[in-house]
Amino acid sequence: MPAPVQAAFLGIVQGLTEFLPVSSSAHLILARAFFGFDADQFGLAFDVACHVGTLIAVLIYFRSDLARMIAALPRVFRPVDRDTRLIWLLVVGTIPAVIAGLAFNKLIEARMRTPQVAAVTLALGAAALMIAERVGRQTRTEDSLTMAEAFWIGCAQALALIPGVSRSGATITLALIFGLRRAEAARFIFLLAIPAILGAAAHEAPKVIKAGMDADTATLFAIGVVTSAIVGYLAVKYFIRYLASHSLDAFAWYRFALAAAVVIWLWRPI
Repeated sequence: MPAPVQAAFLGIVQGLTEFLPVSSSAHLILARAFFGFDADQFGLAFDVACHVGTLIAVLIYFRSDLARMIAALPRVFRPVDRDTRLIWLLVVGTIPAVIAGLAFNKLIEARMRTPQVAAVTLALGAAALMIAERVGRQTRTEDSLTMAEAFWIGCAQALALIPGVSRSGATITLALIFGLRRAEAARFIFLLAIPAILGAAAHEAPKVIKAGMDADTATLFAIGVVTSAIVGYLAVKYFIRYLASHSLDAFAWYRFALAAAVVIWLWRPI
């Protein structure tokens, strides 16, 4: 498979899986392992580039919400209205990911970006999704979310640094347990993903700049960014619509099936 096709394929995988509760990092790791892609050419820096694509997608999709929050910034320390309150919820929810990223990112990069870890976390996340679907009342709106709940949802997002956990999967699981409606929970967690993806990109950017990039590599990164942005936008748009009237069980069963496939693949005769 030519390198540009590999880049487009991984961009599509990232765009589809970043916002679905199935773990984009696990899918990128498994895609490289299954198809034998060059781990240096399509390593962590390329993953971050694809995350930038999905960041562009979510920025475009939520442009109206973001514009209102930007306009509300001068009022952020005044009596709280809906937009300033949302800003504070996102700030509080981002803190755990910042702390976890600074403390454990190197360990996770060195030890946990493997198919074995992905198989375990995919299965555990599937079980958590099914439990959340059955215990959550799903009657609350985003406006009822408390600062403490935003913090705990942020802790769930921090767990998603581990491949296979899934940022959207972990956060929507906890949001459902707190009683939020699925579509309301998805909207909040997608907004919460924006500073997390920005942080990951900012963390990796100096390494990419230091290493340098030739024209061919830059082309591959551009392909990954563009494809993940286009597919990511469609994924956000239709996933939120889907959640309005469908459960997350289909994604849980998919995670179980993928985990089982990884185990079979790992145990195959060499």
